[in-house]
Amino acid sequence: MMLIPTHHFRDIERKPEYLQPEKCVPPPHPGPVGTMWFIRDGCGIACAIVTWFLVLYAEFVVLFVMLIPSRDYVYSAINGTVFNLLAFLALASHCRAMLTDPGAVPKGNATKEFIESLQLKPGQVVYKCPKCCSIKPDRAHHCSVCKRCIRKMDHHCPWVNNCVGENNQKYFVLFTMYIALISLHALIMVGFHFLHCFEEDWTKCSSFSPPTTVILLILLCFEGLLFLIFTSVMFGTQVHSICTDETSIERLKRKHQPRERRGSWKSVKETFGGDFSLNWFNPFSGPCDPEPLSDKDWVRQAASLSNTDNTETTEEQSEERKDQDSVEVTDE
Repeated sequence: MMLIPTHHFRDIERKPEYLQPEKCVPPPHPGPVGTMWFIRDGCGIACAIVTWFLVLYAEFVVLFVMLIPSRDYVYSAINGTVFNLLAFLALASHCRAMLTDPGAVPKGNATKEFIESLQLKPGQVVYKCPKCCSIKPDRAHHCSVCKRCIRKMDHHCPWVNNCVGENNQKYFVLFTMYIALISLHALIMVGFHFLHCFEEDWTKCSSFSPPTTVILLILLCFEGLLFLIFTSVMFGTQVHSICTDETSIERLKRKHQPRERRGSWKSVKETFGGDFSLNWFNPFSGPCDPEPLSDKDWVRQAASLSNTDNTETTEEQSEERKDQDSVEVTDE
């Protein structure tokens, strides 16, 4: 019995009738180009609001408690500019990660018409998700929150209320990086401000009362330390996933079967948008991604990728693996 490659842990169907196309409704007409992507998930929306609130709280404390009352105008101007720039880039990256289609497979394209149009030959296979009734391209996984199959899905992150996938991984990496940087910057400024207040009168180092100043600084210190650790870990794991060309889901499903991977530098360039430049750090510049494929293009791509396999898979084996594509990794 031949081993099945790691990235084929999904429903493998060798005949069109196994797909049960009569249960699939025709896919909806594609929306206009640039249509905004937004997941209506209560938990994710709440986490996104909390994220913005915490960044704006840090902005308030840095500006109105530490920098504006300071008599060192050069110190205030430099640190205020750097902190506000990093905060803006962090929130812009968050918006792009949240509102960008992560790489959703066209929903409901496993219809009878699509299957017949493929004209499957002996030995060819197609992959079908029974939850969203889609024919799946290689390395796509189903997300139960987004209710879609996502290409190269890494995990679903409630803090950005979206999946991290092929099209928005760059923005998620930038979001974690900029949050880590503003957290570190805030901690350094809090340390200097405490030293300054200990040397001088507390009533002169802030426009707020001393007890209020201490409480605001301690809360900011706690927030900065917590998010510095959290986002630094997330940033490291994401960079490692990009360099190894292996998502978190694929890492969990790995069972010692080899999988062909791209070179680390090629994977990095595709994720961040070409050769190294300042655009790598720009949340308004997208990754290297060709024009979105149509439903028919995705179906044929799935079939052509499957055509290179010589695995013999029975319907019973497919049933045993039916739920494995629903594995989710969250960074809660």
